[in-house]
Amino acid sequence: MKISNNDISDLINYLYPINRSITGKGNILSLKAIKKLIPIKIRKFKSGEKVYDWVIPDEWNISEAWIKDLNGNKIIDFKENNLHVVSYSKPIHKFLKFNELKKNLYFDPKDHKSIPYRTSYYRKDWGFCVNRKQYDQIKNKKNLEVFINSSFKPNGYMHYGELVVPGRSRKEILISTYICHPSMANDNLSGMIMTTLLADFILKLKKRKNTYRILFIPETIGAIAYCKKNEKIMKKIDIALVISTVGGPGRFTLKKSWNEKH
Repeated sequence: MKISNNDISDLINYLYPINRSITGKGNILSLKAIKKLIPIKIRKFKSGEKVYDWVIPDEWNISEAWIKDLNGNKIIDFKENNLHVVSYSKPIHKFLKFNELKKNLYFDPKDHKSIPYRTSYYRKDWGFCVNRKQYDQIKNKKNLEVFINSSFKPNGYMHYGELVVPGRSRKEILISTYICHPSMANDNLSGMIMTTLLADFILKLKKRKNTYRILFIPETIGAIAYCKKNEKIMKKIDIALVISTVGGPGRFTLKKSWNEKH
């Protein structure tokens, strides 16, 4: 993989198809790619650790998943689009009638093209996400073969990337973006790309008043774990920004804190 600052499309094209979640090999691959552009340190939290009143889940990985008709034709294939499988689906291999399968199918009845995004991080379940056209195709089959080859690692890890760029002030500006979504360009591959570019810009500043702490981390559980493990650092944060969904049209917007004075 060749990535240059002059052509960020290299990074986009590499990162887009990777299957990311709150844990797993896809996150490590993504962080290693970003590290080729900016000197982040790849760190990790252990599965099973309690962070406040949350628990970091087992590390999840998936290699293959599909729905076939009884002639062996694949109607749905994870390798064609990683949004097809509910993130954190448990492994399964069964022959099911459509009425048995439909409770594990997710689709938008009003949109014939889009595949919805679903997760099951904290509840052991499984499922497939399809567009309306695919759902109708499955519905017309009497019997189907369903297969998900996934695994859970109780002694695994949740990985994240961190970069601290020192400035004259000990007060810090925290810039965070989440890395847990798979092939969705705006939410939040755009945040990962923009944060990488912003970090590169900050690194090249000759005089920096502020110290910048930049995180590439899974949403919610990643942020909670980071705060738990870095409570002293959190006291130095003066401003905190989360960069998300910055790839669409129109002007940039700021969603304020629940406390508007903060």
